[in-house]
Amino acid sequence: MKQKTLLTQSLKKGILLIGLFLWMSGLLSAQDFVYRPRNPAFGGEVFNYQWMLSSAQAQDLFADETGLDLGIGASDPLDDFTNSLNRQILNNLSRNLVQVQFGEDGLEEGTYIIGDFGIDIIPTLSGISITILDINTGAQTIIEIPFY
Repeated sequence: MKQKTLLTQSLKKGILLIGLFLWMSGLLSAQDFVYRPRNPAFGGEVFNYQWMLSSAQAQDLFADETGLDLGIGASDPLDDFTNSLNRQILNNLSRNLVQVQFGEDGLEEGTYIIGDFGIDIIPTLSGISITILDINTGAQTIIEIPFY
């Protein structure tokens, strides 16, 4: 008889626990998981852009190796003018040197020595081959100019 009461008591406890579990699960509710992107480039809120940009710039550990400042309006007009003037002077000087060295007819077949460089101009079937040799280091560059 004692075994029957133990069995009925454990059965009652089990039923009570199952009922309690079912009652608690009815109280619980869930909602759908909705993905909302934060990045405006992927459909996120537009107002997050400035915050994300400043966050990325604060975490940027790499230095600009080129030395170029790509910011808008960051260049100095006087520096721009000086650089432009230097480029024009060097361009004119190099044009005059090439004209003196190669003549008005331009590049003609042959070997030329200019400073530390040896320049070989050789006509080929497809165009002109220009070989530039650094006499000091032995470095060589070959430029192929095709006919049109």
